[in-house]
Amino acid sequence: MRYSQLLLPTTKEVPAEAEVISHQLLLRGGFIRKLAAGIYTFLPLGLRVLRKVEAIVREEMDRAGAQEILMPMVQPGDLWMESGRWQQYGPELLRFRDRGDRDCCLSPTAEEVVTDLARRELRSYRQLPANLYHIQTKYRDEMRPRFGLMRCREFIMKDAYSFDADDAGASVSYEKMRVAYNRVFTRFGLDYRMVEADSGSIGGSYSHEFMVLADAGEDTLALCRDCDWAANVEKAAVAPPEAASGEAPAELTRVATPGKKKVESVAEFLGVTPQKIIKTMIFRADEGFAAALVRGDREVETVKLKNLLGATEVEGLSEDEVWAGLRLPVGSIGPVGLEGREDIRIVADSEVMAMVNAVAGANEQGFHYTGVNPGRDFSPHATGDLRRIAPGDPCPRCGGEVYFREGIEVGHIFKLGTKYSEAMNACFQDAEGQLKPFIMGCYGIGVSRILAACIEQNHDDNGIIFPLPLAPFQAILLNLGLEDETLCAAADSLYAALQDAGIEVLYDDRDERPGAKFKDADLLGIPFRLTVGKTFAKEGKVELRDRKSGETAALPPEEAVAEVKRRIAAGLAL
Repeated sequence: MRYSQLLLPTTKEVPAEAEVISHQLLLRGGFIRKLAAGIYTFLPLGLRVLRKVEAIVREEMDRAGAQEILMPMVQPGDLWMESGRWQQYGPELLRFRDRGDRDCCLSPTAEEVVTDLARRELRSYRQLPANLYHIQTKYRDEMRPRFGLMRCREFIMKDAYSFDADDAGASVSYEKMRVAYNRVFTRFGLDYRMVEADSGSIGGSYSHEFMVLADAGEDTLALCRDCDWAANVEKAAVAPPEAASGEAPAELTRVATPGKKKVESVAEFLGVTPQKIIKTMIFRADEGFAAALVRGDREVETVKLKNLLGATEVEGLSEDEVWAGLRLPVGSIGPVGLEGREDIRIVADSEVMAMVNAVAGANEQGFHYTGVNPGRDFSPHATGDLRRIAPGDPCPRCGGEVYFREGIEVGHIFKLGTKYSEAMNACFQDAEGQLKPFIMGCYGIGVSRILAACIEQNHDDNGIIFPLPLAPFQAILLNLGLEDETLCAAADSLYAALQDAGIEVLYDDRDERPGAKFKDADLLGIPFRLTVGKTFAKEGKVELRDRKSGETAALPPEEAVAEVKRRIAAGLAL
């Protein structure tokens, strides 16, 4: 492709609207242009990268036995009502009515549509297992779309859905997708981690996210320094608590703590450590209230709380909201005496249940209890892992040190079980002639988000550094002698030789200053740069530069072509 014939509007200025580096470079490099908030047009170079992503995804899905289909973007509301998600999904679901006054929505995902397809077409166990996937535009009406392609309203996604006859088969399907996803992200050339994750609004019992490690990530990951354990912090399990100390239980005593509301101030006033305090946090869980108990130096992880309660939504409350709803004084709330109330559920972190002679609020402003012992002085309605994991905690798998990194979610795989098949009566006939619901799995990849994640991880002060598998072109050829017939002839000949060798090459034949061509080449992030200029005029050699390492070599044209071809073959090998 000749640069002079390509729609490639690069800019020097950093767009004011772009907060993260990927958004800045995608706009500056002419990959995308904004149409509306969270909605973008992909220009030729951006589309070339998208097609590279899609090709790798298709190859690995097909290799794993999945079959490609294409489902509609407009979905009937009736299907969402069947699944129960029409009201549950929230305002991100863009709802509308067609001219027949029927409820419809724009597809944010396709569980309902594919389940409807399966119940119509997969009627016998002989047709199972089946895995159907498509790559399609999705729409989620984000309140605050931001960060360019990282959080859009309209985006491109690959979603696949497996259908099995039993749990054992579903586990096999899940494992195939896990292997396929690891191959996909390895082939992309990205530094990523597969992490344990919460299933969120999609539902299901088991899931993993695939996270590209990058400082601009919206998710925080807990990783182990000594093994490959990794989890999203909202899901990360903590190591089991230490056994209760042999300290003899003390008498429960009510003490005055005037003006002391924070854990630190209460601890200092009473001469104890925060580890001795039971912190009681009040939440609204669906239509009711919950008191979550954690150790004073810990934080409640709301996703864990939601899952323990079996709630759809959980939100923290302000001091005024707690007083208005429960007549409890924030800063002096504790579990002793609360369990008899019908308007609140008490749930405790497992670590709390191992505490001896703790301090807790007395549910009266300016008073606390000392000598609080779980089981004797209060019994929660439920116990479990409620606390947010922290850096330095022991790894729940090997005991190594936990540390945090930021990550960008680019893929998610779920075990759905029968959540959708039972709700929508999607059944098959087993070998005994009995009707049974499908055991389902769901597997998504954010195709367009890959561009942003790739750039967040691969850039420098001069621009993008594309991994070879995702680069819009494999090489860029600069002609620095447009007024020199010899250099032009050499550049044209080299361009033809690169094409004949099967190399994807962008030929910068523009009438621009050499400095502008060098800057654009760096900005675009194409892996290999070949320059026909002064070195060729003097020595008959082409300058070959590696965008990532910055290494350069002067080679005769035919050797330069062979070397680029060799490096491409090595870079794409998997």
